[in-house]
Amino acid sequence: MNILLIGEYSRLHNSLKEGLLKSGHQVSILGFGDSFKDFPVDFKLYKRWDSGLLKKIKIGVYKICGFDISSYLTYLQFKRNKSAFKDFDVVQLINENSFYCDYHFEKKILEFIFKNNQYVFLLSCGTDYVNINYCFNNPDFKSIIQPYLQGKIAAKNYGGVLKFRTRSFKKLHYYIYKNIKGVIASDLDYHLPLLGNAKYRGMIPNPINIERINFKPLLITDRIVIFLGINTEAYYKKGSDYFEEALAIISKKYPDKVEIIITRSIPYAEYIQVYDKSHILLDQTFSLDQGYNALEAMAKGKVVFTGAETIFEKYFSLQEKVVINAVADVAYLVEQLSLLIENPEEIVSMGNRARQFIEREHDYIKIAQKYLNHWKTGSSDLLSNL
Repeated sequence: MNILLIGEYSRLHNSLKEGLLKSGHQVSILGFGDSFKDFPVDFKLYKRWDSGLLKKIKIGVYKICGFDISSYLTYLQFKRNKSAFKDFDVVQLINENSFYCDYHFEKKILEFIFKNNQYVFLLSCGTDYVNINYCFNNPDFKSIIQPYLQGKIAAKNYGGVLKFRTRSFKKLHYYIYKNIKGVIASDLDYHLPLLGNAKYRGMIPNPINIERINFKPLLITDRIVIFLGINTEAYYKKGSDYFEEALAIISKKYPDKVEIIITRSIPYAEYIQVYDKSHILLDQTFSLDQGYNALEAMAKGKVVFTGAETIFEKYFSLQEKVVINAVADVAYLVEQLSLLIENPEEIVSMGNRARQFIEREHDYIKIAQKYLNHWKTGSSDLLSNL
């Protein structure tokens, strides 16, 4: 099979590609590389007029006449190389806005994709029309909408989320759903809003290439190292305010037992160095399931505070904890951290269970096969031979 994966979030499509290659398929990735993370892609797109003076000019032009220069320049990049993006057996979009364009130019790109390839599938990964509207219609649903509803995040700083509630992105959503063969959720946060949707194929857990992530059993000889890596742009979205407040209490409660490291928007290489020496990693509070950062930390054998609600435990039939469910409650976070600090043997045991869970449920070769099976379901005879 010849497969094109469009877009990249936190190495999801790279890991999937590696699994598909192991199965003997031809796979290419088209995209931006996920911003500063710059993951490898086969066909690289570049964001233009996205910083400095050019960005200010772009915003001015958009306000005056509604023309998005960055979207136009992305479209030109695609158009110049469009012959490379046709005749694939399967194309998968990582999101409803994989090219980060406005409605007009995103649709022009997608029209070519739909017209010139056999089957196109969509991932519900990151925010999209279905997910965001579900979260607004169900404000008690644990999601990144909650800090916005609490007034912690200004609308002007949440454009990448709120755009999916606009008329143009609603139109784009219906256009995409009309043309795709199916949609796949990458975790439970996206699975629940899609239940009952006619195009929904089901959930496939994120693929993790366990061969490239070294597992080292945790060893506690002195202090327990707790790490919080803050992305300042996603401070409230990740619930970092709750983690910081909890850590301030923990540092006073256990001054001789813990070493607390907090970083703010540091380079990735430096982030990994600090991350690797930790025993406990604090990830996010507004999710049901784990994102990539948490999964990779679990693969390394860390104890991670992230989404792990009851539905997660039931879905994977877990009898023991492999991760700590994080919620937006400082007292609860302090309680859970205290239990681990006072029982360091559980830190070591949970780290081992976390790695075993990743090997069992997220192995990239097994996940690649699940994608192949899902791409087959309900499709024509061509896909039945995957």
